[in-house]
Amino acid sequence: MSNNSFSRRDFLKTGALSSFALGSGFLSRSSAPQKTFKSSPGDAKNVIFLVVDGMSSGTMSLADLVKRDQFGEKTNWIQLYESDREYHRGLMDMASLNSTVTGSAAAASSWGCGQRIHNGAVNWGTHGEELRTICQIFKDACKGTGLVSTARITHATPAGFGINMPLRSMEEQIAEQYAERGYDVLLGGGNRYFDADHRSDDVDLYSVFSDNGYTVARTKSELEHATRNSKLLGIFSDSHLPYMVDHNTLKELQEGIPTLAEMTDAALERLDQKENGFILQVEGGRVDHAAHGNDPAGLVYDQLAFDDAIKSVMDFTDGRDDTLVILTTDHGNANPGLSGLGSGYGDSPAMMATLYDYRHSFEWMYEEMGNRGNEEFRSSIQVENIRELVEFATNTQITTDEALMIKKSLQGEYKAPFQNRQSTAGVLSGVLANYNGINFIGTNHTADYVELAAWGPGSDRIPTFVRNTALFDLMVDMAGVRAYAEG
Repeated sequence: MSNNSFSRRDFLKTGALSSFALGSGFLSRSSAPQKTFKSSPGDAKNVIFLVVDGMSSGTMSLADLVKRDQFGEKTNWIQLYESDREYHRGLMDMASLNSTVTGSAAAASSWGCGQRIHNGAVNWGTHGEELRTICQIFKDACKGTGLVSTARITHATPAGFGINMPLRSMEEQIAEQYAERGYDVLLGGGNRYFDADHRSDDVDLYSVFSDNGYTVARTKSELEHATRNSKLLGIFSDSHLPYMVDHNTLKELQEGIPTLAEMTDAALERLDQKENGFILQVEGGRVDHAAHGNDPAGLVYDQLAFDDAIKSVMDFTDGRDDTLVILTTDHGNANPGLSGLGSGYGDSPAMMATLYDYRHSFEWMYEEMGNRGNEEFRSSIQVENIRELVEFATNTQITTDEALMIKKSLQGEYKAPFQNRQSTAGVLSGVLANYNGINFIGTNHTADYVELAAWGPGSDRIPTFVRNTALFDLMVDMAGVRAYAEG
Protein backbone atom coordinates (compact mmCIF):
# COMPACT_ATOMS: atom_id res chain seq x y z
CA MET A 1 0.00 0.00 0.00
CA SER A 2 2.13 2.85 -1.26
CA ASN A 3 -0.55 5.45 -2.01
CA ASN A 4 -3.24 7.31 -0.10
CA SER A 5 -6.22 5.76 -1.86
CA PHE A 6 -6.66 2.99 0.71
CA SER A 7 -8.66 4.54 3.53
CA ARG A 8 -8.88 3.68 7.20
CA ARG A 9 -12.46 2.52 6.67
CA ASP A 10 -11.24 0.20 3.92
CA PHE A 11 -9.07 -1.39 6.61
CA LEU A 12 -12.16 -2.33 8.60
CA LYS A 13 -14.16 -3.38 5.55
CA THR A 14 -11.55 -5.72 4.14
CA GLY A 15 -10.26 -7.09 7.43
CA ALA A 16 -6.70 -6.41 6.31
CA LEU A 17 -4.45 -3.58 5.28
CA SER A 18 -4.48 -4.99 1.77
CA SER A 19 -6.44 -8.04 0.78
CA PHE A 20 -4.42 -8.35 -2.41
CA ALA A 21 -1.17 -8.43 -0.44
CA LEU A 22 -2.53 -11.09 1.88
CA GLY A 23 -3.54 -13.18 -1.08
CA SER A 24 -0.19 -12.83 -2.78
CA GLY A 25 1.82 -14.39 0.06
CA PHE A 26 4.52 -13.33 2.47
CA LEU A 27 8.25 -12.90 2.20
CA SER A 28 10.08 -16.10 3.15
CA ARG A 29 6.81 -18.02 3.16
CA SER A 30 8.77 -21.24 2.78
CA SER A 31 10.09 -20.83 6.33
CA ALA A 32 7.13 -18.96 7.81
CA PRO A 33 4.26 -20.91 9.37
CA GLN A 34 0.97 -20.73 7.52
CA LYS A 35 -1.60 -18.42 9.12
CA THR A 36 -4.28 -20.38 10.93
CA PHE A 37 -6.11 -17.49 12.57
CA LYS A 38 -7.91 -14.40 11.38
CA SER A 39 -7.98 -11.45 13.73
CA SER A 40 -10.68 -8.84 14.18
CA PRO A 41 -10.49 -5.21 15.34
CA GLY A 42 -10.32 -5.07 19.12
CA ASP A 43 -8.52 -8.38 19.53
CA ALA A 44 -5.29 -6.81 20.83
CA LYS A 45 -5.53 -5.79 24.46
CA ASN A 46 -1.87 -4.77 24.35
CA VAL A 47 0.51 -3.42 21.72
CA ILE A 48 4.29 -3.67 21.96
CA PHE A 49 6.31 -1.81 19.34
CA LEU A 50 9.97 -2.82 19.14
CA VAL A 51 12.11 -0.50 17.01
CA VAL A 52 15.87 -0.73 16.59
CA ASP A 53 16.84 2.69 15.31
CA GLY A 54 18.96 2.85 12.15
CA MET A 55 19.24 -0.88 11.42
CA SER A 56 20.32 -1.66 7.88
CA SER A 57 19.86 -5.26 6.75
CA GLY A 58 23.64 -5.65 7.03
CA THR A 59 23.44 -4.75 10.72
CA MET A 60 20.87 -7.47 11.30
CA SER A 61 23.09 -9.97 9.48
CA LEU A 62 26.26 -8.96 11.32
CA ALA A 63 24.61 -9.36 14.70
CA ASP A 64 23.42 -12.84 13.83
CA LEU A 65 26.82 -13.85 12.43
CA VAL A 66 28.58 -12.61 15.56
CA LYS A 67 26.11 -14.23 17.94
CA ARG A 68 26.40 -17.58 16.15
CA ASP A 69 30.19 -17.49 16.09
CA GLN A 70 30.93 -15.89 19.45
CA PHE A 71 28.06 -17.22 21.56
CA GLY A 72 26.95 -20.33 19.69
CA GLU A 73 23.33 -19.41 19.00
CA LYS A 74 21.25 -17.44 16.52
CA THR A 75 19.70 -14.09 17.31
CA ASN A 76 16.18 -14.14 18.67
CA TRP A 77 15.06 -12.24 15.57
CA ILE A 78 16.30 -15.05 13.34
CA GLN A 79 14.97 -17.66 15.75
CA LEU A 80 11.56 -16.04 15.35
CA TYR A 81 11.76 -16.60 11.60
CA GLU A 82 12.64 -20.25 12.15
CA SER A 83 10.07 -20.86 14.89
CA ASP A 84 6.60 -22.38 14.88
CA ARG A 85 5.16 -19.11 16.19
CA GLU A 86 2.68 -17.57 13.75
CA TYR A 87 4.27 -14.36 12.52
CA HIS A 88 4.35 -11.93 9.63
CA ARG A 89 7.42 -10.84 7.74
CA GLY A 90 7.62 -8.12 5.10
CA LEU A 91 9.16 -4.83 4.04
CA MET A 92 8.10 -1.27 4.85
CA ASP A 93 8.45 2.02 2.99
CA MET A 94 9.66 4.55 5.58
CA ALA A 95 9.80 7.74 3.46
CA SER A 96 8.98 11.03 5.17
CA LEU A 97 6.82 13.76 3.66
CA ASN A 98 9.76 15.66 2.19
CA SER A 99 12.33 12.95 1.44
CA THR A 100 12.78 9.32 0.54
CA VAL A 101 15.52 9.33 3.19
CA THR A 102 13.75 9.71 6.49
CA GLY A 103 14.86 11.02 9.87
CA SER A 104 13.99 9.29 13.11
CA ALA A 105 11.47 11.92 14.23
CA ALA A 106 9.42 11.73 11.04
CA ALA A 107 9.72 7.95 11.01
CA ALA A 108 8.43 7.53 14.57
CA SER A 109 5.73 10.12 13.93
CA SER A 110 4.45 8.13 10.95
CA TRP A 111 3.66 5.35 13.43
CA GLY A 112 2.76 7.75 16.22
CA CYS A 113 0.11 9.80 14.41
CA GLY A 114 -0.51 7.98 11.11
CA GLN A 115 0.74 10.77 8.89
CA ARG A 116 3.96 11.47 7.04
CA ILE A 117 5.55 14.70 8.17
CA HIS A 118 8.70 16.66 7.39
CA ASN A 119 12.03 15.40 8.70
CA GLY A 120 12.90 17.03 12.00
CA ALA A 121 9.36 17.53 13.32
CA VAL A 122 7.56 15.39 15.91
CA ASN A 123 3.86 14.78 15.17
CA TRP A 124 3.66 18.32 13.80
CA GLY A 125 1.75 19.08 10.61
CA THR A 126 2.90 21.31 7.79
CA HIS A 127 0.52 24.05 8.94
CA GLY A 128 1.46 23.83 12.60
CA GLU A 129 -1.14 21.24 13.54
CA GLU A 130 -0.49 19.14 16.62
CA LEU A 131 -1.34 15.66 15.36
CA ARG A 132 -2.93 13.40 17.94
CA THR A 133 -0.45 10.77 19.14
CA ILE A 134 -0.97 7.10 19.79
CA CYS A 135 0.09 7.35 23.44
CA GLN A 136 -2.51 10.07 24.00
CA ILE A 137 -5.10 7.85 22.33
CA PHE A 138 -4.30 4.83 24.49
CA LYS A 139 -4.17 6.96 27.64
CA ASP A 140 -7.59 8.45 26.90
CA ALA A 141 -8.89 4.90 26.43
CA CYS A 142 -7.66 4.14 29.98
CA LYS A 143 -4.83 1.96 28.74
CA GLY A 144 -1.28 2.03 30.06
CA THR A 145 1.48 3.83 28.19
CA GLY A 146 5.22 3.24 28.24
CA LEU A 147 8.34 4.42 26.41
CA VAL A 148 11.76 2.77 26.81
CA SER A 149 15.00 3.70 25.03
CA THR A 150 18.76 3.44 25.24
CA ALA A 151 18.84 6.97 23.83
CA ARG A 152 17.68 10.02 25.73
CA ILE A 153 14.00 9.49 26.49
CA THR A 154 13.49 12.96 24.98
CA HIS A 155 15.03 11.78 21.69
CA ALA A 156 13.17 11.51 18.40
CA THR A 157 11.88 7.94 18.46
CA PRO A 158 10.26 7.75 21.90
CA ALA A 159 8.96 11.29 21.47
CA GLY A 160 7.39 10.25 18.16
CA PHE A 161 4.90 8.05 20.02
CA GLY A 162 3.63 10.64 22.47
CA ILE A 163 4.84 14.21 21.91
CA ASN A 164 4.00 17.16 19.64
CA MET A 165 6.91 19.46 18.85
CA PRO A 166 7.88 21.51 15.80
CA LEU A 167 11.54 20.49 16.18
CA ARG A 168 12.96 17.29 17.64
CA SER A 169 15.85 19.31 19.10
CA MET A 170 13.49 20.99 21.62
CA GLU A 171 14.28 18.33 24.20
CA GLU A 172 13.78 20.51 27.29
CA GLN A 173 10.24 21.17 26.08
CA ILE A 174 9.75 17.49 25.26
CA ALA A 175 10.66 16.59 28.85
CA GLU A 176 8.13 19.16 30.09
CA GLN A 177 5.45 17.73 27.83
CA TYR A 178 6.09 14.25 29.22
CA ALA A 179 5.38 15.65 32.69
CA GLU A 180 2.17 17.24 31.42
CA ARG A 181 0.89 14.15 29.62
CA GLY A 182 1.56 11.71 32.40
CA TYR A 183 2.53 8.54 30.58
CA ASP A 184 2.96 5.59 32.93
CA VAL A 185 6.54 4.46 32.26
CA LEU A 186 9.48 6.46 30.89
CA LEU A 187 12.91 4.77 30.93
CA GLY A 188 16.12 5.86 29.21
CA GLY A 189 18.77 8.56 29.27
CA GLY A 190 18.56 12.35 29.24
CA ASN A 191 19.28 13.66 32.74
CA ARG A 192 20.38 16.98 31.25
CA TYR A 193 16.76 17.76 30.36
CA PHE A 194 15.30 16.88 33.78
CA ASP A 195 17.94 18.11 36.23
CA ALA A 196 17.68 21.74 37.37
CA ASP A 197 21.47 22.09 37.31
CA HIS A 198 21.49 21.42 33.56
CA ARG A 199 18.22 22.90 32.31
CA SER A 200 18.30 26.45 30.93
CA ASP A 201 15.29 27.44 33.07
CA ASP A 202 16.65 25.87 36.30
CA VAL A 203 13.43 23.86 36.72
CA ASP A 204 13.75 20.58 38.62
CA LEU A 205 11.58 18.27 36.54
CA TYR A 206 12.35 15.33 38.81
CA SER A 207 10.42 17.10 41.55
CA VAL A 208 7.57 17.77 39.14
CA PHE A 209 7.34 14.08 38.29
CA SER A 210 7.57 13.09 41.95
CA ASP A 211 4.80 15.51 42.84
CA ASN A 212 2.71 13.91 40.09
CA GLY A 213 2.99 10.49 41.71
CA TYR A 214 5.99 9.04 39.89
CA THR A 215 8.70 6.91 41.40
CA VAL A 216 12.02 8.29 40.12
CA ALA A 217 14.92 5.89 39.53
CA ARG A 218 18.42 7.10 38.67
CA THR A 219 20.39 3.83 38.93
CA LYS A 220 19.95 0.16 38.10
CA SER A 221 19.52 -0.61 41.80
CA GLU A 222 16.83 2.04 42.20
CA LEU A 223 15.01 0.58 39.19
CA GLU A 224 15.18 -2.92 40.68
CA HIS A 225 13.76 -1.70 43.98
CA ALA A 226 11.17 0.74 42.59
CA THR A 227 7.57 0.15 43.57
CA ARG A 228 5.41 -1.64 41.02
CA ASN A 229 2.32 0.36 41.98
CA SER A 230 3.16 3.86 40.75
CA LYS A 231 4.13 5.59 37.56
CA LEU A 232 7.84 5.30 36.85
CA LEU A 233 10.47 7.70 35.51
CA GLY A 234 13.91 6.13 35.12
CA ILE A 235 16.77 8.30 33.84
CA PHE A 236 20.15 6.55 33.92
CA SER A 237 22.62 8.79 32.08
CA ASP A 238 23.24 12.46 31.44
CA SER A 239 22.81 11.92 27.71
CA HIS A 240 22.34 8.57 25.94
CA LEU A 241 23.05 5.32 27.72
CA PRO A 242 26.60 4.05 27.09
CA TYR A 243 27.31 1.61 24.30
CA MET A 244 27.11 -2.05 25.27
CA VAL A 245 30.72 -2.69 24.23
CA ASP A 246 31.70 -0.22 26.98
CA HIS A 247 29.04 -1.57 29.34
CA ASN A 248 30.43 -5.08 28.90
CA THR A 249 33.93 -3.87 29.78
CA LEU A 250 33.37 -1.45 32.66
CA LYS A 251 32.09 -2.79 35.98
CA GLU A 252 30.72 0.58 37.08
CA LEU A 253 28.43 0.67 34.04
CA GLN A 254 27.26 -2.91 34.64
CA GLU A 255 26.42 -2.08 38.25
CA GLY A 256 24.88 1.33 37.67
CA ILE A 257 23.02 1.26 34.35
CA PRO A 258 20.33 -1.25 33.33
CA THR A 259 20.34 -2.96 29.96
CA LEU A 260 17.54 -2.49 27.44
CA ALA A 261 16.18 -5.94 28.30
CA GLU A 262 16.14 -5.06 32.01
CA MET A 263 14.28 -1.82 31.31
CA THR A 264 11.86 -3.69 29.06
CA ASP A 265 11.15 -6.25 31.78
CA ALA A 266 10.56 -3.46 34.31
CA ALA A 267 8.13 -1.71 31.97
CA LEU A 268 6.21 -4.89 31.13
CA GLU A 269 5.94 -5.86 34.79
CA ARG A 270 4.19 -2.58 35.56
CA LEU A 271 2.10 -2.18 32.42
CA ASP A 272 0.77 -5.73 32.57
CA GLN A 273 -1.11 -4.68 35.69
CA LYS A 274 -3.28 -2.38 33.58
CA GLU A 275 -6.74 -3.94 33.43
CA ASN A 276 -7.52 -2.39 30.05
CA GLY A 277 -4.17 -3.18 28.48
CA PHE A 278 -1.32 -0.96 27.32
CA ILE A 279 0.99 0.26 24.59
CA LEU A 280 4.76 0.02 25.04
CA GLN A 281 7.42 1.28 22.65
CA VAL A 282 10.94 -0.09 23.13
CA GLU A 283 13.84 1.48 21.20
CA GLY A 284 17.39 0.29 20.67
CA GLY A 285 18.48 3.85 19.99
CA ARG A 286 22.25 3.55 20.03
CA VAL A 287 22.42 1.24 17.02
CA ASP A 288 21.67 4.32 14.94
CA HIS A 289 24.39 6.32 16.68
CA ALA A 290 26.95 3.58 16.09
CA ALA A 291 25.96 3.45 12.42
CA HIS A 292 26.40 7.22 12.12
CA GLY A 293 29.77 6.81 13.83
CA ASN A 294 30.75 3.78 11.70
CA ASP A 295 31.57 2.00 14.97
CA PRO A 296 31.39 -1.77 14.29
CA ALA A 297 31.55 -2.96 17.91
CA GLY A 298 29.15 -0.26 19.08
CA LEU A 299 26.79 -1.32 16.32
CA VAL A 300 26.88 -5.09 16.78
CA TYR A 301 26.72 -5.27 20.56
CA ASP A 302 23.91 -2.74 20.85
CA GLN A 303 22.03 -4.69 18.19
CA LEU A 304 22.53 -7.80 20.32
CA ALA A 305 21.31 -5.92 23.40
CA PHE A 306 18.17 -5.05 21.45
CA ASP A 307 17.89 -8.71 20.53
CA ASP A 308 17.83 -9.53 24.25
CA ALA A 309 14.85 -7.19 24.57
CA ILE A 310 13.15 -9.12 21.76
CA LYS A 311 13.55 -12.25 23.91
CA SER A 312 11.93 -10.45 26.85
CA VAL A 313 8.91 -9.66 24.70
CA MET A 314 8.78 -13.14 23.19
CA ASP A 315 8.75 -14.60 26.71
CA PHE A 316 6.06 -12.13 27.79
CA THR A 317 3.79 -13.09 24.89
CA ASP A 318 4.30 -16.85 25.14
CA GLY A 319 0.97 -18.55 25.88
CA ARG A 320 -1.16 -15.46 25.39
CA ASP A 321 -3.16 -14.24 22.40
CA ASP A 322 -3.97 -10.69 23.45
CA THR A 323 -0.80 -8.82 22.43
CA LEU A 324 0.19 -7.44 19.04
CA VAL A 325 3.97 -7.16 18.71
CA ILE A 326 5.57 -5.14 15.91
CA LEU A 327 9.32 -5.54 15.36
CA THR A 328 11.08 -3.23 12.91
CA THR A 329 13.48 -0.36 12.30
CA ASP A 330 12.82 3.21 11.24
CA HIS A 331 15.41 3.47 8.44
CA GLY A 332 18.73 2.10 7.30
CA ASN A 333 21.95 3.82 8.27
CA ALA A 334 25.40 3.57 6.71
CA ASN A 335 24.67 0.07 5.30
CA PRO A 336 27.51 -1.88 6.97
CA GLY A 337 28.55 -5.36 5.95
CA LEU A 338 31.26 -7.97 6.27
CA SER A 339 33.30 -7.81 3.09
CA GLY A 340 34.66 -10.84 1.29
CA LEU A 341 38.44 -10.63 1.76
CA GLY A 342 41.32 -12.99 1.14
CA SER A 343 41.61 -15.89 -1.25
CA GLY A 344 38.14 -17.26 -1.85
CA TYR A 345 36.97 -14.75 0.78
CA GLY A 346 38.50 -17.11 3.32
CA ASP A 347 39.91 -14.39 5.56
CA SER A 348 36.54 -12.83 6.41
CA PRO A 349 35.46 -15.07 9.35
CA ALA A 350 38.71 -14.59 11.26
CA MET A 351 38.69 -10.87 10.54
CA MET A 352 35.16 -10.53 11.93
CA ALA A 353 36.27 -12.44 15.02
CA THR A 354 38.70 -9.66 15.93
CA LEU A 355 35.59 -7.71 16.94
CA TYR A 356 35.13 -10.01 19.93
CA ASP A 357 38.24 -8.56 21.57
CA TYR A 358 37.17 -4.92 21.31
CA ARG A 359 37.07 -3.28 24.74
CA HIS A 360 35.54 0.06 23.84
CA SER A 361 33.48 2.10 21.43
CA PHE A 362 34.71 4.87 19.17
CA GLU A 363 32.83 7.26 21.45
CA TRP A 364 34.99 6.15 24.37
CA MET A 365 38.13 6.65 22.26
CA TYR A 366 37.10 10.17 21.30
CA GLU A 367 36.50 11.05 24.93
CA GLU A 368 39.95 9.71 25.79
CA MET A 369 41.51 11.72 22.98
CA GLY A 370 39.96 14.91 24.30
CA ASN A 371 37.78 17.51 22.67
CA ARG A 372 37.92 17.05 18.91
CA GLY A 373 36.52 20.55 18.48
CA ASN A 374 39.46 22.08 20.29
CA GLU A 375 42.00 23.62 17.93
CA GLU A 376 44.91 23.06 20.32
CA PHE A 377 43.99 19.40 20.63
CA ARG A 378 43.72 18.91 16.87
CA SER A 379 47.15 20.40 16.29
CA SER A 380 48.93 18.63 19.14
CA ILE A 381 47.69 15.03 19.04
CA GLN A 382 50.47 12.64 18.16
CA VAL A 383 50.36 9.71 15.77
CA GLU A 384 51.80 7.36 18.37
CA ASN A 385 49.11 8.38 20.87
CA ILE A 386 46.47 7.44 18.30
CA ARG A 387 48.10 4.06 17.67
CA GLU A 388 48.26 3.28 21.37
CA LEU A 389 44.67 4.30 22.02
CA VAL A 390 43.30 2.33 19.07
CA GLU A 391 45.25 -0.73 20.14
CA PHE A 392 43.98 -0.50 23.72
CA ALA A 393 40.35 -0.03 22.68
CA THR A 394 40.24 -2.60 19.86
CA ASN A 395 43.16 -4.98 20.48
CA THR A 396 44.26 -4.09 16.96
CA GLN A 397 47.72 -2.86 16.02
CA ILE A 398 47.41 -0.32 13.21
CA THR A 399 50.33 1.08 11.23
CA THR A 400 51.91 4.50 11.56
CA ASP A 401 50.54 5.45 8.13
CA GLU A 402 47.04 4.44 9.20
CA ALA A 403 47.32 6.44 12.42
CA LEU A 404 48.48 9.41 10.34
CA MET A 405 45.31 9.18 8.24
CA ILE A 406 43.24 9.30 11.43
CA LYS A 407 45.24 12.30 12.66
CA LYS A 408 44.63 14.13 9.37
CA SER A 409 40.93 13.42 9.61
CA LEU A 410 40.86 14.90 13.12
CA GLN A 411 42.54 18.01 11.74
CA GLY A 412 40.19 18.22 8.76
CA GLU A 413 43.02 17.54 6.31
CA TYR A 414 42.10 14.08 5.02
CA LYS A 415 40.60 13.92 1.52
CA ALA A 416 38.46 11.11 0.12
CA PRO A 417 36.59 10.82 -3.20
CA PHE A 418 33.28 10.60 -1.28
CA GLN A 419 33.45 13.58 1.06
CA ASN A 420 31.21 11.86 3.61
CA ARG A 421 34.11 9.43 4.21
CA GLN A 422 36.53 12.20 5.24
CA SER A 423 35.19 12.38 8.79
CA THR A 424 37.11 10.80 11.64
CA ALA A 425 34.42 8.12 11.93
CA GLY A 426 34.77 7.26 8.26
CA VAL A 427 38.56 7.14 8.35
CA LEU A 428 38.86 5.27 11.66
CA SER A 429 36.33 2.63 10.58
CA GLY A 430 38.02 2.37 7.19
CA VAL A 431 41.38 1.75 8.82
CA LEU A 432 39.94 -0.92 11.11
CA ALA A 433 38.11 -2.54 8.17
CA ASN A 434 41.56 -3.69 7.03
CA TYR A 435 41.56 -5.89 10.14
CA ASN A 436 37.88 -6.68 10.91
CA GLY A 437 36.50 -6.75 7.36
CA ILE A 438 33.49 -4.57 8.25
CA ASN A 439 32.93 -1.50 6.10
CA PHE A 440 30.26 1.20 5.80
CA ILE A 441 29.07 3.10 2.73
CA GLY A 442 28.73 6.41 4.56
CA THR A 443 27.75 8.01 7.87
CA ASN A 444 24.13 8.95 7.17
CA HIS A 445 20.66 7.43 6.93
CA THR A 446 19.74 5.50 3.79
CA ALA A 447 16.51 5.05 1.85
CA ASP A 448 16.24 1.28 2.34
CA TYR A 449 12.92 -0.48 2.60
CA VAL A 450 13.13 -1.85 6.13
CA GLU A 451 12.59 -5.22 7.75
CA LEU A 452 9.20 -5.66 9.42
CA ALA A 453 8.07 -8.56 11.57
CA ALA A 454 4.99 -8.98 13.75
CA TRP A 455 3.11 -11.54 15.77
CA GLY A 456 -0.12 -11.68 17.72
CA PRO A 457 -3.59 -10.38 16.80
CA GLY A 458 -3.32 -8.08 13.78
CA SER A 459 -0.10 -9.54 12.40
CA ASP A 460 -2.21 -11.50 9.91
CA ARG A 461 -3.57 -8.22 8.51
CA ILE A 462 -0.26 -6.71 7.39
CA PRO A 463 0.66 -6.89 3.69
CA THR A 464 4.05 -8.05 2.52
CA PHE A 465 4.94 -4.49 1.49
CA VAL A 466 3.45 -1.72 3.59
CA ARG A 467 3.55 2.05 3.97
CA ASN A 468 4.81 3.22 7.37
CA THR A 469 1.65 5.16 8.29
CA ALA A 470 -0.49 2.01 8.01
CA LEU A 471 0.94 0.67 11.27
CA PHE A 472 -0.79 3.47 13.19
CA ASP A 473 -4.13 2.33 11.83
CA LEU A 474 -3.30 -1.27 12.58
CA MET A 475 -2.47 -0.52 16.23
CA VAL A 476 -5.44 1.77 16.79
CA ASP A 477 -7.98 -0.61 15.27
CA MET A 478 -6.60 -3.83 16.72
CA ALA A 479 -6.59 -2.25 20.20
CA GLY A 480 -10.17 -1.04 19.71
CA VAL A 481 -9.37 2.59 20.40
CA ARG A 482 -10.39 4.16 17.06
CA ALA A 483 -13.08 6.28 18.72
CA TYR A 484 -10.42 7.96 20.85
CA ALA A 485 -8.22 8.57 17.80
CA GLU A 486 -11.01 10.47 16.08
CA GLY A 487 -12.33 12.23 19.15
